[in-house]
Amino acid sequence: MTDDPFFPIKAYRDENFLNSRAARPLRILAEYMEPEERFRKEQVRDTIVIFGSARILSAENAQKALKSAKESGSDVEKAEKAVKMSRYYEDSRELAARLTTWSKGLDREDKRFVICTGGGPGIMEAASRGASEAKGQNVGLNISLPFEQYANPYITRSLAFKFHYFFTRKFWFAYLAKAIVAMPGGVGTLDELFETLTLIQTQKIRKKVPIVLYGKEFWDRVVDFDALVEFGTINAEDLKLFHRSDSVDDTFEYLTGELTEHHLSDPEPSM
Repeated sequence: MTDDPFFPIKAYRDENFLNSRAARPLRILAEYMEPEERFRKEQVRDTIVIFGSARILSAENAQKALKSAKESGSDVEKAEKAVKMSRYYEDSRELAARLTTWSKGLDREDKRFVICTGGGPGIMEAASRGASEAKGQNVGLNISLPFEQYANPYITRSLAFKFHYFFTRKFWFAYLAKAIVAMPGGVGTLDELFETLTLIQTQKIRKKVPIVLYGKEFWDRVVDFDALVEFGTINAEDLKLFHRSDSVDDTFEYLTGELTEHHLSDPEPSM
């Protein structure tokens, strides 16, 4: 015992407790409440989500990599594939810019159909970049990973998030989304796409969410939805849950048409 003054730490300032197993519910709740408050302050009402690979390079960087590969004589085939796939980076960039310009012209107090990505490199960077180049805000829902995923430099700083839990991150992808574009991607992209399709198919998501599978060559080879119908594991009607596209023009016209028809007449904020 001592007569010296003693000031216990308040529970909500105790980092040992906050990072403990016992406080996990508080951390989960924080990843719900803190983004909700930021979206409210920024008046972001809903989003257009663009998924895709973190590994796809811009056309400029892909060409540089190919030149370097040819000079060194190594991985030329891989570099040539990267140049081919860079088309999806540039298309994502253009699409995000066009959708942002369109949404800014809607003359609404709240911000409608803001571009939202996973916040990292590749397709995510491309979409953030396009929205930024169109002088619009964009959302980056980043996540902590063992191989640290950095936030791309084009995300609106006030809308740059970093999640620990995948399921809270996915919640914010789905909750505000009024449209989704799935660009070519890997396991993460497939996970995000199929979880969304499951939620729509089972009517856990009841709002109309147009989904575009962008890149027919990629998606027709990677996922054979027609085979699922043939084997009877999904209904033919389920093929109407998404729209296949291979051009920015077609995707832009499809999405703006769907959003205008199903969401612009809605007077009530989704949040």
